[in-house]
Amino acid sequence: MVVWDWNLATGELVCSENVQRVLGYAPANRGEIKAYLHVDDRERLSAAHRAALEGLGSYQEVVRFNRPDTGQQIWLDSRGKVRNDSDGKPASVRGVSVDVTERYQAELELREANHKKDEFLAMLAHELRNPLAPISTAAEMLNMTSGGNVGIKKASEVIGRQVKHMTSLVDDLLDVSRVTRGLVQLDKEYVDITALVASAVEQSRSLIDSRGHSLTVSTVACSSIVEGDRTRLVQVIANLLNNAAKYTPRGGKIALTLRSEDQRVQMTVADNGIGIEAALLPHVFDLFTQAARTPDRTQGGLGIGLALVKNIVALHGGSVTARSRGPGAGSTFTILLPAASPAPDERRTRAVTKQTFVPKKAIHAMIVDDNVDAGESLAALMELHGHRVSVFTHPLEAIPAAFADPPQIFILDIGLPGIDGYELSRRLRGDPRTAGAQFIALTGYGQAHDRVLSASVGFDHHFVKPIDMGRLNAVLENEYGEKQSDLSSGH
Repeated sequence: MVVWDWNLATGELVCSENVQRVLGYAPANRGEIKAYLHVDDRERLSAAHRAALEGLGSYQEVVRFNRPDTGQQIWLDSRGKVRNDSDGKPASVRGVSVDVTERYQAELELREANHKKDEFLAMLAHELRNPLAPISTAAEMLNMTSGGNVGIKKASEVIGRQVKHMTSLVDDLLDVSRVTRGLVQLDKEYVDITALVASAVEQSRSLIDSRGHSLTVSTVACSSIVEGDRTRLVQVIANLLNNAAKYTPRGGKIALTLRSEDQRVQMTVADNGIGIEAALLPHVFDLFTQAARTPDRTQGGLGIGLALVKNIVALHGGSVTARSRGPGAGSTFTILLPAASPAPDERRTRAVTKQTFVPKKAIHAMIVDDNVDAGESLAALMELHGHRVSVFTHPLEAIPAAFADPPQIFILDIGLPGIDGYELSRRLRGDPRTAGAQFIALTGYGQAHDRVLSASVGFDHHFVKPIDMGRLNAVLENEYGEKQSDLSSGH
Protein backbone atom coordinates (compact mmCIF):
# COMPACT_ATOMS: atom_id res chain seq x y z
CA MET A 1 0.00 0.00 0.00
CA VAL A 2 1.32 3.42 -1.02
CA VAL A 3 0.26 6.53 0.90
CA TRP A 4 0.43 9.75 -1.14
CA ASP A 5 -0.35 13.49 -1.16
CA TRP A 6 -1.28 15.26 -4.38
CA ASN A 7 -0.78 19.03 -4.48
CA LEU A 8 -3.54 20.33 -6.77
CA ALA A 9 -1.79 23.64 -7.50
CA THR A 10 1.54 22.20 -8.63
CA GLY A 11 0.58 18.61 -9.46
CA GLU A 12 3.40 17.44 -7.20
CA LEU A 13 2.98 13.94 -5.81
CA VAL A 14 4.67 12.94 -2.53
CA CYS A 15 4.58 9.20 -1.82
CA SER A 16 5.52 6.93 1.04
CA GLU A 17 8.96 5.30 0.98
CA ASN A 18 7.69 1.93 -0.29
CA VAL A 19 6.39 3.38 -3.58
CA GLN A 20 9.23 1.83 -5.60
CA ARG A 21 8.39 -1.63 -4.31
CA VAL A 22 4.65 -1.29 -5.02
CA LEU A 23 4.55 0.68 -8.30
CA GLY A 24 7.98 -0.03 -9.74
CA TYR A 25 9.03 3.65 -9.72
CA ALA A 26 8.56 6.87 -7.76
CA PRO A 27 6.35 9.36 -9.64
CA ALA A 28 7.08 13.01 -8.84
CA ASN A 29 4.00 14.44 -10.55
CA ARG A 30 0.37 13.29 -10.84
CA GLY A 31 0.49 13.72 -14.62
CA GLU A 32 3.11 10.97 -14.95
CA ILE A 33 0.72 8.32 -13.68
CA LYS A 34 -1.62 8.48 -16.68
CA ALA A 35 0.95 7.00 -19.06
CA TYR A 36 1.08 3.79 -17.03
CA LEU A 37 -2.67 3.36 -16.54
CA HIS A 38 -4.58 0.96 -18.76
CA VAL A 39 -6.11 2.96 -21.60
CA ASP A 40 -9.64 1.81 -20.69
CA ASP A 41 -9.27 3.01 -17.09
CA ARG A 42 -7.79 6.51 -17.64
CA GLU A 43 -11.01 8.45 -18.25
CA ARG A 44 -12.85 6.60 -15.47
CA LEU A 45 -10.19 7.61 -12.90
CA SER A 46 -10.14 11.20 -14.20
CA ALA A 47 -13.94 11.38 -13.91
CA ALA A 48 -13.71 10.13 -10.31
CA HIS A 49 -11.15 12.84 -9.54
CA ARG A 50 -13.37 15.55 -11.05
CA ALA A 51 -16.43 14.38 -9.11
CA ALA A 52 -14.44 14.46 -5.86
CA LEU A 53 -13.14 17.97 -6.52
CA GLU A 54 -16.53 19.31 -7.61
CA GLY A 55 -18.21 18.46 -4.34
CA LEU A 56 -18.26 14.72 -3.73
CA GLY A 57 -15.17 15.07 -1.54
CA SER A 58 -13.69 11.61 -2.05
CA TYR A 59 -13.38 8.83 -4.59
CA GLN A 60 -12.53 5.16 -4.93
CA GLU A 61 -11.68 3.31 -8.14
CA VAL A 62 -9.95 0.06 -9.02
CA VAL A 63 -7.67 0.49 -12.04
CA ARG A 64 -5.07 -1.45 -13.99
CA PHE A 65 -1.50 -0.14 -13.77
CA ASN A 66 1.51 -1.27 -15.81
CA ARG A 67 4.69 -1.29 -13.75
CA PRO A 68 7.43 0.49 -15.73
CA ASP A 69 10.22 -1.64 -14.24
CA THR A 70 8.82 -5.08 -15.19
CA GLY A 71 5.92 -4.34 -17.53
CA GLN A 72 3.66 -6.38 -15.25
CA GLN A 73 0.01 -5.30 -15.09
CA ILE A 74 -1.24 -4.92 -11.53
CA TRP A 75 -4.62 -3.92 -10.08
CA LEU A 76 -4.68 -0.89 -7.79
CA ASP A 77 -7.48 0.07 -5.43
CA SER A 78 -6.99 3.85 -5.41
CA ARG A 79 -8.82 5.98 -2.83
CA GLY A 80 -8.48 9.67 -2.10
CA LYS A 81 -10.04 12.40 0.04
CA VAL A 82 -10.02 16.09 -0.86
CA ARG A 83 -8.44 18.50 1.67
CA ASN A 84 -9.49 22.15 1.56
CA ASP A 85 -7.50 25.29 2.34
CA SER A 86 -8.50 28.02 4.81
CA ASP A 87 -10.88 29.47 2.21
CA GLY A 88 -12.66 26.16 1.80
CA LYS A 89 -11.25 25.51 -1.66
CA PRO A 90 -9.67 22.15 -2.67
CA ALA A 91 -5.93 22.33 -2.06
CA SER A 92 -4.78 18.70 -2.11
CA VAL A 93 -5.86 15.11 -2.19
CA ARG A 94 -4.53 12.60 0.31
CA GLY A 95 -4.99 8.94 -0.45
CA VAL A 96 -3.73 5.39 -0.70
CA SER A 97 -3.19 2.97 -3.56
CA VAL A 98 -3.40 -0.68 -2.58
CA ASP A 99 -2.08 -3.49 -4.76
CA VAL A 100 -5.07 -5.87 -4.97
CA THR A 101 -3.70 -7.92 -7.87
CA GLU A 102 -3.77 -11.18 -5.95
CA ARG A 103 -7.42 -10.71 -5.02
CA TYR A 104 -8.47 -9.75 -8.54
CA GLN A 105 -6.58 -12.65 -10.09
CA ALA A 106 -8.30 -14.99 -7.65
CA GLU A 107 -11.69 -13.53 -8.65
CA LEU A 108 -10.89 -13.91 -12.36
CA GLU A 109 -9.77 -17.50 -11.78
CA LEU A 110 -13.01 -18.19 -9.88
CA ARG A 111 -15.06 -16.75 -12.75
CA GLU A 112 -13.13 -18.86 -15.22
CA ALA A 113 -13.52 -21.93 -13.03
CA ASN A 114 -17.26 -21.25 -12.76
CA HIS A 115 -17.51 -20.95 -16.55
CA LYS A 116 -15.59 -24.20 -17.01
CA LYS A 117 -17.82 -25.85 -14.42
CA ASP A 118 -20.92 -24.90 -16.40
CA GLU A 119 -19.33 -26.19 -19.61
CA PHE A 120 -18.36 -29.41 -17.82
CA LEU A 121 -21.92 -29.92 -16.50
CA ALA A 122 -23.35 -29.43 -19.98
CA MET A 123 -20.86 -31.88 -21.48
CA LEU A 124 -21.38 -34.35 -18.62
CA ALA A 125 -25.13 -34.23 -19.22
CA HIS A 126 -24.60 -34.86 -22.91
CA GLU A 127 -22.22 -37.77 -22.35
CA LEU A 128 -24.51 -39.35 -19.74
CA ARG A 129 -27.63 -38.92 -21.86
CA ASN A 130 -26.06 -40.66 -24.84
CA PRO A 131 -25.87 -44.11 -23.16
CA LEU A 132 -29.14 -43.51 -21.29
CA ALA A 133 -31.03 -43.10 -24.56
CA PRO A 134 -30.56 -46.66 -25.93
CA ILE A 135 -30.95 -48.15 -22.45
CA SER A 136 -34.30 -46.40 -22.05
CA THR A 137 -35.62 -47.40 -25.47
CA ALA A 138 -34.37 -50.97 -25.05
CA ALA A 139 -36.21 -51.21 -21.73
CA GLU A 140 -39.42 -50.02 -23.36
CA MET A 141 -38.97 -52.53 -26.18
CA LEU A 142 -38.52 -55.32 -23.64
CA ASN A 143 -41.74 -54.26 -21.95
CA MET A 144 -43.66 -54.18 -25.23
CA THR A 145 -42.36 -57.57 -26.42
CA SER A 146 -42.37 -59.42 -23.09
CA GLY A 147 -45.34 -61.52 -24.22
CA GLY A 148 -46.56 -61.90 -20.68
CA ASN A 149 -43.19 -63.05 -19.34
CA VAL A 150 -43.25 -61.68 -15.78
CA GLY A 151 -39.46 -61.78 -15.38
CA ILE A 152 -38.77 -59.78 -18.54
CA LYS A 153 -41.49 -57.27 -17.70
CA LYS A 154 -40.10 -56.78 -14.19
CA ALA A 155 -36.54 -56.35 -15.51
CA SER A 156 -37.78 -53.78 -18.01
CA GLU A 157 -39.57 -51.84 -15.26
CA VAL A 158 -36.44 -51.84 -13.05
CA ILE A 159 -34.28 -50.54 -15.92
CA GLY A 160 -36.87 -47.91 -16.76
CA ARG A 161 -37.07 -46.66 -13.16
CA GLN A 162 -33.30 -46.41 -12.81
CA VAL A 163 -32.94 -44.59 -16.14
CA LYS A 164 -35.53 -42.06 -14.95
CA HIS A 165 -33.58 -41.67 -11.70
CA MET A 166 -30.33 -41.09 -13.59
CA THR A 167 -32.04 -38.65 -15.96
CA SER A 168 -33.47 -36.78 -12.99
CA LEU A 169 -29.98 -36.43 -11.45
CA VAL A 170 -28.61 -35.06 -14.72
CA ASP A 171 -31.50 -32.61 -15.03
CA ASP A 172 -31.01 -31.44 -11.43
CA LEU A 173 -27.32 -30.77 -12.05
CA LEU A 174 -28.13 -28.54 -15.01
CA ASP A 175 -31.16 -26.99 -13.32
CA VAL A 176 -29.26 -25.80 -10.28
CA SER A 177 -26.57 -24.28 -12.49
CA ARG A 178 -29.18 -22.38 -14.52
CA VAL A 179 -31.29 -21.30 -11.56
CA THR A 180 -28.40 -20.02 -9.44
CA ARG A 181 -27.11 -17.98 -12.42
CA GLY A 182 -30.55 -16.48 -13.03
CA LEU A 183 -30.96 -18.11 -16.44
CA VAL A 184 -34.37 -19.66 -15.74
CA GLN A 185 -37.42 -17.90 -17.14
CA LEU A 186 -40.72 -18.72 -15.47
CA ASP A 187 -43.77 -19.46 -17.58
CA LYS A 188 -46.23 -17.87 -15.18
CA GLU A 189 -49.97 -18.41 -15.11
CA TYR A 190 -52.72 -18.57 -12.48
CA VAL A 191 -52.62 -22.06 -11.01
CA ASP A 192 -54.53 -23.87 -8.30
CA ILE A 193 -52.05 -25.21 -5.77
CA THR A 194 -54.36 -28.13 -4.93
CA ALA A 195 -53.97 -29.38 -8.50
CA LEU A 196 -50.19 -28.97 -8.28
CA VAL A 197 -50.14 -30.93 -5.03
CA ALA A 198 -52.04 -33.77 -6.73
CA SER A 199 -49.51 -33.83 -9.60
CA ALA A 200 -46.55 -33.79 -7.20
CA VAL A 201 -48.03 -36.62 -5.11
CA GLU A 202 -48.50 -38.66 -8.27
CA GLN A 203 -44.85 -38.12 -9.21
CA SER A 204 -43.60 -39.11 -5.75
CA ARG A 205 -46.05 -41.93 -5.08
CA SER A 206 -43.86 -44.76 -6.37
CA LEU A 207 -40.91 -43.79 -4.12
CA ILE A 208 -43.17 -43.27 -1.10
CA ASP A 209 -44.91 -46.61 -1.63
CA SER A 210 -41.65 -48.48 -2.25
CA ARG A 211 -40.44 -47.32 1.16
CA GLY A 212 -43.66 -48.40 2.85
CA HIS A 213 -44.56 -44.89 4.05
CA SER A 214 -48.05 -43.60 4.74
CA LEU A 215 -48.84 -40.23 3.16
CA THR A 216 -51.55 -37.91 4.47
CA VAL A 217 -52.62 -34.97 2.32
CA SER A 218 -54.71 -32.24 3.92
CA THR A 219 -55.95 -29.26 1.90
CA VAL A 220 -57.62 -26.79 4.23
CA ALA A 221 -57.12 -23.77 1.98
CA CYS A 222 -60.13 -21.60 1.22
CA SER A 223 -58.25 -19.95 -1.66
CA SER A 224 -55.12 -21.51 -3.08
CA ILE A 225 -54.56 -19.69 -6.38
CA VAL A 226 -51.03 -18.46 -7.04
CA GLU A 227 -49.32 -16.93 -10.03
CA GLY A 228 -46.43 -19.15 -10.97
CA ASP A 229 -44.80 -21.68 -13.24
CA ARG A 230 -46.85 -24.87 -13.01
CA THR A 231 -43.97 -27.23 -13.87
CA ARG A 232 -41.50 -25.58 -11.49
CA LEU A 233 -43.92 -25.53 -8.56
CA VAL A 234 -44.75 -29.22 -9.05
CA GLN A 235 -40.97 -29.81 -9.08
CA VAL A 236 -40.65 -27.99 -5.73
CA ILE A 237 -43.42 -29.97 -3.99
CA ALA A 238 -42.26 -33.31 -5.42
CA ASN A 239 -38.72 -32.54 -4.30
CA LEU A 240 -39.82 -32.05 -0.69
CA LEU A 241 -41.93 -35.22 -0.78
CA ASN A 242 -39.05 -37.22 -2.26
CA ASN A 243 -36.69 -35.87 0.40
CA ALA A 244 -39.12 -36.87 3.13
CA ALA A 245 -39.33 -40.38 1.66
CA LYS A 246 -35.53 -40.70 1.36
CA TYR A 247 -34.76 -39.51 4.87
CA THR A 248 -37.49 -41.43 6.68
CA PRO A 249 -36.93 -45.05 7.75
CA ARG A 250 -39.23 -47.66 6.21
CA GLY A 251 -42.84 -47.51 7.32
CA GLY A 252 -42.68 -43.84 8.24
CA LYS A 253 -45.30 -41.12 8.13
CA ILE A 254 -45.36 -38.13 5.79
CA ALA A 255 -47.94 -35.33 5.96
CA LEU A 256 -48.53 -32.65 3.34
CA THR A 257 -50.72 -29.76 4.49
CA LEU A 258 -52.01 -26.91 2.36
CA ARG A 259 -53.70 -23.83 3.81
CA SER A 260 -54.32 -20.20 2.92
CA GLU A 261 -54.10 -17.26 5.29
CA ASP A 262 -53.20 -13.55 5.25
CA GLN A 263 -52.98 -13.40 1.43
CA ARG A 264 -50.45 -16.22 1.46
CA VAL A 265 -50.56 -19.88 0.53
CA GLN A 266 -48.71 -22.15 2.93
CA MET A 267 -47.54 -25.67 2.13
CA THR A 268 -45.98 -27.87 4.77
CA VAL A 269 -44.28 -31.24 4.30
CA ALA A 270 -43.58 -33.00 7.61
CA ASP A 271 -42.12 -36.43 8.33
CA ASN A 272 -41.07 -38.53 11.32
CA GLY A 273 -37.71 -39.38 9.77
CA ILE A 274 -34.08 -39.02 10.79
CA GLY A 275 -34.37 -35.28 11.47
CA ILE A 276 -31.71 -32.60 11.04
CA GLU A 277 -28.88 -31.78 13.39
CA ALA A 278 -28.85 -28.24 14.79
CA ALA A 279 -25.47 -27.51 13.19
CA LEU A 280 -26.75 -28.55 9.75
CA LEU A 281 -30.14 -26.84 9.92
CA PRO A 282 -28.97 -23.34 8.82
CA HIS A 283 -27.24 -24.86 5.78
CA VAL A 284 -29.81 -27.37 4.45
CA PHE A 285 -30.64 -25.12 1.48
CA ASP A 286 -26.99 -24.66 0.51
CA LEU A 287 -25.75 -26.39 -2.64
CA PHE A 288 -24.30 -29.91 -2.16
CA THR A 289 -25.22 -29.98 1.55
CA GLN A 290 -26.33 -33.39 2.81
CA ALA A 291 -27.10 -35.09 6.05
CA ALA A 292 -25.01 -38.11 6.94
CA ARG A 293 -26.01 -41.14 4.90
CA THR A 294 -27.47 -44.14 6.68
CA PRO A 295 -27.59 -47.75 5.46
CA ASP A 296 -31.39 -47.43 5.26
CA ARG A 297 -31.22 -44.46 2.91
CA THR A 298 -31.03 -46.28 -0.42
CA GLN A 299 -32.19 -43.36 -2.57
CA GLY A 300 -29.18 -41.09 -2.29
CA GLY A 301 -28.90 -37.74 -4.04
CA LEU A 302 -26.36 -35.05 -4.81
CA GLY A 303 -27.42 -32.49 -2.22
CA ILE A 304 -28.88 -30.12 -4.79
CA GLY A 305 -32.64 -30.66 -4.39
CA LEU A 306 -33.20 -28.23 -1.53
CA ALA A 307 -31.00 -25.59 -3.18
CA LEU A 308 -33.29 -25.83 -6.20
CA VAL A 309 -36.37 -25.58 -3.98
CA LYS A 310 -35.09 -22.42 -2.29
CA ASN A 311 -34.18 -20.69 -5.55
CA ILE A 312 -37.36 -21.59 -7.41
CA VAL A 313 -39.55 -20.49 -4.48
CA ALA A 314 -37.61 -17.21 -4.30
CA LEU A 315 -38.25 -16.64 -8.02
CA HIS A 316 -41.97 -16.84 -7.18
CA GLY A 317 -41.64 -14.19 -4.45
CA GLY A 318 -41.93 -16.77 -1.68
CA SER A 319 -39.83 -18.31 1.06
CA VAL A 320 -39.05 -21.76 2.42
CA THR A 321 -37.94 -22.72 5.93
CA ALA A 322 -36.85 -25.93 7.63
CA ARG A 323 -37.48 -27.02 11.22
CA SER A 324 -36.37 -30.05 13.19
CA ARG A 325 -36.01 -30.86 16.88
CA GLY A 326 -32.89 -32.83 16.11
CA PRO A 327 -31.75 -36.32 15.09
CA GLY A 328 -34.58 -38.86 15.07
CA ALA A 329 -37.25 -36.17 15.57
CA GLY A 330 -38.34 -35.73 11.96
CA SER A 331 -38.32 -32.60 9.77
CA THR A 332 -40.81 -29.98 8.65
CA PHE A 333 -40.43 -27.84 5.54
CA THR A 334 -42.75 -24.88 5.03
CA ILE A 335 -43.25 -22.93 1.81
CA LEU A 336 -45.00 -19.56 1.76
CA LEU A 337 -46.17 -18.12 -1.58
CA PRO A 338 -48.13 -14.94 -2.25
CA ALA A 339 -51.77 -15.73 -3.04
CA ALA A 340 -53.22 -14.37 -6.31
CA SER A 341 -56.68 -13.10 -7.19
CA PRO A 342 -57.15 -13.52 -10.93
CA ALA A 343 -60.02 -11.84 -12.73
CA PRO A 344 -63.14 -14.02 -13.17
CA ASP A 345 -62.55 -14.58 -16.87
CA GLU A 346 -59.09 -15.95 -16.11
CA ARG A 347 -60.55 -18.52 -13.70
CA ARG A 348 -63.28 -19.87 -15.94
CA THR A 349 -63.39 -23.55 -16.69
CA ARG A 350 -63.56 -24.41 -20.33
CA ALA A 351 -64.28 -27.60 -22.18
CA VAL A 352 -61.31 -29.39 -23.66
CA THR A 353 -61.10 -32.19 -26.12
CA LYS A 354 -59.51 -35.41 -25.00
CA GLN A 355 -57.97 -37.19 -27.97
CA THR A 356 -56.61 -40.59 -28.74
CA PHE A 357 -54.23 -41.37 -31.58
CA VAL A 358 -55.25 -43.59 -34.45
CA PRO A 359 -52.52 -43.61 -37.15
CA LYS A 360 -53.81 -43.09 -40.69
CA LYS A 361 -50.83 -45.02 -42.01
CA ALA A 362 -47.28 -45.91 -41.08
CA ILE A 363 -45.18 -42.76 -40.78
CA HIS A 364 -41.87 -42.71 -42.57
CA ALA A 365 -39.17 -41.36 -40.26
CA MET A 366 -35.41 -40.99 -40.65
CA ILE A 367 -33.07 -41.06 -37.64
CA VAL A 368 -29.54 -39.69 -37.97
CA ASP A 369 -27.39 -40.45 -34.92
CA ASP A 370 -23.74 -41.45 -34.80
CA ASN A 371 -24.47 -43.48 -31.64
CA VAL A 372 -25.42 -46.75 -33.31
CA ASP A 373 -27.20 -48.21 -30.28
CA ALA A 374 -29.22 -45.05 -29.72
CA GLY A 375 -30.36 -44.80 -33.34
CA GLU A 376 -31.18 -48.45 -33.85
CA SER A 377 -32.96 -48.94 -30.54
CA LEU A 378 -35.16 -45.88 -31.15
CA ALA A 379 -35.91 -47.13 -34.67
CA ALA A 380 -36.87 -50.56 -33.34
CA LEU A 381 -39.17 -48.98 -30.77
CA MET A 382 -40.88 -46.79 -33.40
CA GLU A 383 -41.30 -49.81 -35.67
CA LEU A 384 -43.10 -51.57 -32.84
CA HIS A 385 -45.52 -48.63 -32.95
CA GLY A 386 -46.14 -49.36 -36.64
CA HIS A 387 -43.87 -46.79 -38.26
CA ARG A 388 -41.31 -47.19 -41.08
CA VAL A 389 -37.89 -46.01 -39.99
CA SER A 390 -34.50 -45.66 -41.66
CA VAL A 391 -31.33 -45.09 -39.63
CA PHE A 392 -28.06 -43.42 -40.63
CA THR A 393 -24.94 -42.77 -38.58
CA HIS A 394 -23.36 -40.27 -40.99
CA PRO A 395 -25.19 -37.15 -42.17
CA LEU A 396 -23.60 -37.11 -45.63
CA GLU A 397 -24.99 -40.61 -46.26
CA ALA A 398 -28.41 -39.59 -44.96
CA ILE A 399 -28.87 -36.64 -47.37
CA PRO A 400 -29.04 -38.56 -50.70
CA ALA A 401 -31.19 -41.27 -49.07
CA ALA A 402 -33.60 -38.60 -47.82
CA PHE A 403 -33.86 -37.03 -51.28
CA ALA A 404 -34.48 -40.45 -52.88
CA ASP A 405 -37.20 -41.45 -50.40
CA PRO A 406 -38.33 -38.34 -48.47
CA PRO A 407 -39.38 -39.04 -44.87
CA GLN A 408 -42.20 -37.24 -43.13
CA ILE A 409 -40.14 -36.80 -39.95
CA PHE A 410 -36.42 -36.32 -39.38
CA ILE A 411 -35.01 -37.09 -35.92
CA LEU A 412 -31.50 -35.64 -35.94
CA ASP A 413 -28.70 -35.78 -33.41
CA ILE A 414 -26.78 -32.50 -33.12
CA GLY A 415 -23.23 -33.71 -32.50
CA LEU A 416 -22.62 -35.54 -35.81
CA PRO A 417 -19.41 -36.23 -37.76
CA GLY A 418 -18.68 -34.21 -40.87
CA ILE A 419 -21.48 -31.68 -40.43
CA ASP A 420 -23.54 -31.10 -37.32
CA GLY A 421 -27.29 -31.54 -36.96
CA TYR A 422 -27.89 -27.82 -37.47
CA GLU A 423 -26.22 -27.82 -40.88
CA LEU A 424 -27.92 -31.10 -41.82
CA SER A 425 -31.28 -29.52 -40.97
CA ARG A 426 -30.47 -26.46 -43.11
CA ARG A 427 -29.59 -28.60 -46.14
CA LEU A 428 -32.69 -30.75 -45.85
CA ARG A 429 -34.89 -27.71 -45.26
CA GLY A 430 -33.37 -26.08 -48.34
CA ASP A 431 -34.46 -28.82 -50.75
CA PRO A 432 -38.10 -28.92 -51.91
CA ARG A 433 -38.15 -32.72 -51.64
CA THR A 434 -37.65 -32.62 -47.85
CA ALA A 435 -38.58 -29.03 -46.95
CA GLY A 436 -42.09 -29.98 -45.80
CA ALA A 437 -41.01 -32.60 -43.25
CA GLN A 438 -41.10 -32.21 -39.48
CA PHE A 439 -37.66 -31.79 -37.92
CA ILE A 440 -36.91 -33.02 -34.39
CA ALA A 441 -33.60 -32.32 -32.66
CA LEU A 442 -32.62 -35.25 -30.41
CA THR A 443 -29.56 -34.38 -28.36
CA GLY A 444 -27.87 -34.56 -25.00
CA TYR A 445 -27.78 -30.75 -24.87
CA GLY A 446 -30.92 -29.37 -23.26
CA GLN A 447 -30.09 -25.92 -21.90
CA ALA A 448 -32.15 -22.87 -22.86
CA HIS A 449 -29.67 -21.57 -25.44
CA ASP A 450 -29.52 -25.04 -27.08
CA ARG A 451 -33.30 -24.95 -27.58
CA VAL A 452 -33.19 -21.39 -28.94
CA LEU A 453 -30.42 -22.37 -31.37
CA SER A 454 -32.25 -25.45 -32.66
CA ALA A 455 -35.44 -23.40 -33.18
CA SER A 456 -33.49 -20.69 -35.02
CA VAL A 457 -32.26 -23.16 -37.67
CA GLY A 458 -35.70 -24.61 -38.28
CA PHE A 459 -36.21 -27.51 -35.89
CA ASP A 460 -39.88 -27.92 -34.98
CA HIS A 461 -39.16 -29.74 -31.70
CA HIS A 462 -36.20 -30.19 -29.35
CA PHE A 463 -35.99 -33.50 -27.48
CA VAL A 464 -33.36 -34.30 -24.86
CA LYS A 465 -31.95 -37.83 -24.60
CA PRO A 466 -33.28 -40.25 -23.51
CA ILE A 467 -36.32 -39.51 -25.66
CA ASP A 468 -39.75 -39.26 -24.07
CA MET A 469 -41.80 -41.65 -26.21
CA GLY A 470 -45.04 -40.19 -24.84
CA ARG A 471 -44.03 -36.76 -26.09
CA LEU A 472 -42.84 -38.15 -29.44
CA ASN A 473 -46.15 -39.97 -29.91
CA ALA A 474 -47.95 -36.72 -29.07
CA VAL A 475 -46.01 -34.97 -31.85
CA LEU A 476 -46.86 -37.74 -34.30
CA GLU A 477 -50.49 -37.60 -33.20
CA ASN A 478 -50.66 -33.86 -33.67
CA GLU A 479 -49.10 -33.93 -37.12
CA TYR A 480 -50.23 -37.19 -38.66
CA GLY A 481 -52.95 -38.86 -36.61
CA GLU A 482 -56.69 -38.88 -36.87
CA LYS A 483 -58.14 -37.54 -33.68
CA GLN A 484 -61.06 -39.36 -32.11
CA SER A 485 -62.49 -37.05 -29.45
CA ASP A 486 -64.57 -37.19 -26.37
CA LEU A 487 -65.54 -34.07 -24.45
CA SER A 488 -64.47 -33.63 -20.85
CA SER A 489 -64.08 -30.62 -18.57
CA GLY A 490 -60.79 -29.21 -17.43
CA HIS A 491 -58.99 -26.00 -16.63
